[in-house]
Amino acid sequence: MIELHCPHCGPRNVSEFRHVGERHFRPDPGTTDPDEWRAYLYLRDNPAGWTDETWLHRAGCRRYLVVERHTVTNAVRAVRDAGDASSADVTHARAGDVQPGTTDSSA
Repeated sequence: MIELHCPHCGPRNVSEFRHVGERHFRPDPGTTDPDEWRAYLYLRDNPAGWTDETWLHRAGCRRYLVVERHTVTNAVRAVRDAGDASSADVTHARAGDVQPGTTDSSA
């Protein structure tokens, strides 16, 4: 079972969430050339390693979250509200609790 630690609802099964995709910011359509716009719409990095992703807690608080997840192991080391840029809102697991789907605070 993969568990995500929602900063609003606490630990929850991943079945309560919907993966939205890689976290990236929308460029301004008025100042972006067609190649940049096409890259924003269709191209993704798909890294093997740590990446920031957007998830929706659809069966809980219905908030968008930023999840820092390892794409190879599925380990999660940080979860925060997508609207908060503060690192104080990042939730971490206790040291030694690192498993796929849990939070890794040592990296």
